[in-house]
Amino acid sequence: MNVKDAVKKAIGYVADIFKSENATNIGLEEVIFDEHKSIWEVTVGFSRPWNYEISGPFLGFQQKQEHPKRQYKIVRIDNESGKIISIKIRETNNE
Repeated sequence: MNVKDAVKKAIGYVADIFKSENATNIGLEEVIFDEHKSIWEVTVGFSRPWNYEISGPFLGFQQKQEHPKRQYKIVRIDNESGKIISIKIRETNNE
């Protein structure tokens, strides 16, 4: 498996697994290959409907935030089999 294959697999997996939550803005954030374990760690960022904050002074004039908060997931993929091993939350410092 090469880096492009790992990224494609990770993004496709995140899009599929979070489909019922209407994930949008799905994109690559980071890729690391652990040579000793032969595992790809691909960080994928995305937004969900509740990541858009609603603001406005009056109920009738509320607007969705233009730039939602993003969620980040690390997808671990076995290099040899291409099997997804795990998906976990990547902690961020600005939350």
